Amino acid sequence: MSGAPFGACSGFRAGRIMKQSERLMSLDALRGFDMLFIMGFASLVVAVCGLWPSAVTDAAAASMSHVAWDGFAHHDTIFPLFLFIAGVSFPYSVAKQRAGGMSEGRIYAKIVRRGLTLVVLGMVYNGLFKLDFENLRIASVLGRIGLAWSIAAVLYLNFGVKTRAAIAVAVLAGYGALSALVAAPDAAGAGPLTFEGNLAGYIDRQFLPGKLIYGSFDPEGLLSTVPAVVTAMLGMFTGEFVRRSDIRGGRKTLWMAAAAAALLAAGLAFSGVLPVNKKLWSSTFVCVVGAYSLGMFALFYYLIDVRGWRRWTLFFRVVGLNSITIYLAQRIVGFGRISDFFLGGIASKCPEAVAAVISSAGYVAVCWLFLYFLYRKNVFLKV
Repeated sequence: MSGAPFGACSGFRAGRIMKQSERLMSLDALRGFDMLFIMGFASLVVAVCGLWPSAVTDAAAASMSHVAWDGFAHHDTIFPLFLFIAGVSFPYSVAKQRAGGMSEGRIYAKIVRRGLTLVVLGMVYNGLFKLDFENLRIASVLGRIGLAWSIAAVLYLNFGVKTRAAIAVAVLAGYGALSALVAAPDAAGAGPLTFEGNLAGYIDRQFLPGKLIYGSFDPEGLLSTVPAVVTAMLGMFTGEFVRRSDIRGGRKTLWMAAAAAALLAAGLAFSGVLPVNKKLWSSTFVCVVGAYSLGMFALFYYLIDVRGWRRWTLFFRVVGLNSITIYLAQRIVGFGRISDFFLGGIASKCPEAVAAVISSAGYVAVCWLFLYFLYRKNVFLKV
C-alpha cells in the first residue's frame, strides 16, 4: 500500500462525481480499526475480560476468536471487512488514474500486478522462503484478497452497476445452491454443508496444489474464493455511491444503513437452509458480514467525512495506512520479545490476569509505535 488506501482506483457511471482530489479519511481509519484486532488488540480484549469474569465479558472474549464451523463471531468479520474496504477505495483510484491520463491497458496491468503481488506475498507469509514446496500452503488471506479484488475490479471496468448487481446475485444464488445441494463425491454419507462433505473442500483436494491448512480443506481455497468476489463488489458498489455529489453525506449514511439492514435481513432469512459460515464463505456469510462492513463504514464515514470529527482518527490511521506492512511484519519481527524486554519484569511481579493485560497491551503498543515511526517518516508499503 501507499498513503492511498489499498485498491484506490476507478470511475463512476451514474450521477455526478466528487472532486478527484477528495479522499475518504474514514477508509484509512476503518482499515486501521479492523487491522488492530489482528495486531494484538483481540488478545488485549480477552485479557481485560479476564479481570472481571462474567457472562458479558466471557461473551466478549469469545467473540475475539473464530467460530469452529457454522455461525460467526466478531473475529470472523476482520478479513471480509478488509476486502470490502479494498473494494470501496477502487472507484476513487480508477477515477484518479483516468483523470491523470492513464490508459485502460495500464489500469488493467496494475490490477493484475496487484493481484499477483498479493498472491506471492501470501505465499511468503506462509513460508515460501523455507523452500519446502511440498508443504507450502498456496492459499492465503492475502492471496484471496488479491484474487477476489482483481476479479471484482475487472468486472467493474467492464460492466455497469445493474449488470454487476445481477452478477453478484447470480454468484450468491449459484454458490449457495452448490453448497447446499452438492456433496463431495469422495465423502460418502457426509452432508454437503459439513466439514467432511463440502464441495469446496473436494475441489481443493483435487486442484489446489501444496498443503491444505486443515489437511482435507482450506478456508481460503478455490471455490470459496468465488463468493469472496462479491464481498469486494459490495465495497465497490459502496464506493461508487459515496462518490456521488448529488446526494448529501447525511442522506448517504441513511441509505447505507438501510442497505446494511437489507443485507442482514437477507442473510438471516436464508441462514436456516444455508448457515452463515466463514470457512465456506457461504452466501449468507457474504450478506451478514457485508451488512456489518457497510454499517461500520457508514458509521466511520458519517463521523469523519460528514461531521468532520477527525482528530481521534490518528491512532487508527497510523495502522490503516500500513496495514499490509504490519500483517507481514508480525510474521517476521519479534514484537512480542521487544515488549517482553521492556515490560516482562513488571508483568512477572503481577497476578497472572494483570500480567496478561500488560503483555497484550505492550505488544499492541510496540506494533503501533513501529507503524507510527513509519508514518512520521512517510514510509508506506505499496502493493
